[in-house]
Amino acid sequence: MSIFGSIVSRIFRGSTLGGSGAQAQPADGGMAGAPGGATSSSSQAAEPAHEARGAAPASAMPGATPSAGASSAASPVDVEAVLAGMEAQAGQKLNWRSSIVDLMKLLDIDSSLGARKELAQELGYGGALDGSAAMNMWLHRAVMQKLAENGGRVPDSLRD
Repeated sequence: MSIFGSIVSRIFRGSTLGGSGAQAQPADGGMAGAPGGATSSSSQAAEPAHEARGAAPASAMPGATPSAGASSAASPVDVEAVLAGMEAQAGQKLNWRSSIVDLMKLLDIDSSLGARKELAQELGYGGALDGSAAMNMWLHRAVMQKLAENGGRVPDSLRD
């Protein structure tokens, strides 16, 4: 699974688990942008065959957006509420609102430079893959933008 796919999977799965503070599911039923067919057991039977076999739907590709018909089927996931709920359950204070490293830690995803380089390549970063502040800030903005494009409701304050 791609790193971005892991991010999407954990956030959107978090929206369907109790205690996250979010009530909505993503427009595609739970896994917009989650390559590898990762699903919750309650929605797996309703998925198209290509997703059940592990093939990524078109919306899983970075930059892809859900179709207009799909986006009207359900409310988007409240990304901020899900992440705030995860932080409350984690019992530690992380600066996930502006730090890609802390966001990845909150989601229990490898936040090493190697993982961030891979994420930067997935999302089309054109600068030096050196772990600089510029790269990390770009990554955070890009992840939040892609979450919004793939069924998440992301406030402007998290995309800046």
